[in-house]
Amino acid sequence: MNRIKDLRKNLFGGATSNARQFGMISTLVAIVLLFQIWTGGLTLTSGNLIAVVSQYSYILILAIGMLMVIVAGHIDLSVGSVAAFTGIVVAKGMEAYSLPWPLGIVLGLLVGALIGAWQGFWVAYVGVPAFIVTLAGMMLFRGGNQYIGNADTVPVPEGFREIGAGFLPEVGPDTGYNNLTLFLGLAACAGMVWREWKARQTRREMNANVAPAWITGIRLAVILGVIVFATLRFAGGRVGTSLPVSGIILIILVLAYSYYTRNTIGGRHIYAVGGNARAAELSGVKLKRVNFVVMMNMSVLAALAGMIFVARSAASGPQDGLSWELDAIAAVFIGGAAVSGGLGTISGSIVGGLVMALLNNGLQLEGVGSDMVQIIKGFVLLLAVAFDVYNKSQGRFSIIGALMRPFRREEPAAPVVPADLAAPAAPVIPVVPASDPDKTPVTG
Repeated sequence: MNRIKDLRKNLFGGATSNARQFGMISTLVAIVLLFQIWTGGLTLTSGNLIAVVSQYSYILILAIGMLMVIVAGHIDLSVGSVAAFTGIVVAKGMEAYSLPWPLGIVLGLLVGALIGAWQGFWVAYVGVPAFIVTLAGMMLFRGGNQYIGNADTVPVPEGFREIGAGFLPEVGPDTGYNNLTLFLGLAACAGMVWREWKARQTRREMNANVAPAWITGIRLAVILGVIVFATLRFAGGRVGTSLPVSGIILIILVLAYSYYTRNTIGGRHIYAVGGNARAAELSGVKLKRVNFVVMMNMSVLAALAGMIFVARSAASGPQDGLSWELDAIAAVFIGGAAVSGGLGTISGSIVGGLVMALLNNGLQLEGVGSDMVQIIKGFVLLLAVAFDVYNKSQGRFSIIGALMRPFRREEPAAPVVPADLAAPAAPVIPVVPASDPDKTPVTG
């Protein structure tokens, strides 16, 4: 019995901090198994997995930036329009002005940074709510896309297409697999083993509780098994295909932003602002700078996502970016982010994005119409949030409630005294508060 409790508590890093993500991982596994059976084994084929990463990598990139925006207590409705606007600017620059494609990528990132600085200025320094600023941006940059492109498609050169439609090249001896993908898989396995060993060493040095070795072994076996399976699938695709370049970009971003949000002062400031902006500011957090950075970062990632999509499509078009913001927001909330801000992880958002991507892919493999796909995706998003809210309202175990418990301070209830035994009430002396409590942000 004790072993079962230890397993539940320590298998994925704790019973509270990762409980929501564990639920989403279980949902992802269930969806994969369901469609693997329903499609007759097509879901987990090399070709389909490669297509999923290639088709949805730009949404997962958007989810990384959107997670930081939502954690900080904001929302960004302009990411699809920013992506489309950047795509048409870069495509026009390369077509009309013969701009080399590497400079085209730099131009796109600069356009994203300028747009982000524009929107961040209004949010951070003028005080306009991000919802309004980005709603205006959604209309402004969608119109800019139509104006610059004359509502027409603009092709991009072959070299530029590699970031969206390229794959790792074939190098080395003929092993029947893509050797570079095998190497990356091996490096990922070694990195996970080192990370686990380092984490145990750190906890020992801090005299903290260390999970039993057998639980660590089970956790590593599960994670390494998934990495090996994915590596063989991506490396074993048809000749000329392997891990997409867009997938490599996504992996780099996930690692970089996970480290930033978890291990740097700037990353922790984002969570502090989302949890309680006033308390964070009184603690020395530069509130305006944090809000400016998250909005600017979101637009840069939106520009990158737009260029990857244009590269994969081989042209920029007037319909690019439609409803991308909705998919990114859905991925973040399904991945466990709190609506009020302050809670959420990069890895959780990626899991949420994969849930939506594989759900969409599986339904398409079965020939389900786009109308029903949208209906089902909407229900999944609604149920993912409503389930936790319902449990909390019924006094049952609530994952979000459990995550928030360490941040709450509950006063003990006053004892009930019968009226005939109660002492006369003392006169009440009004106390003037130092600040208006109604304006104090609620901890996310």
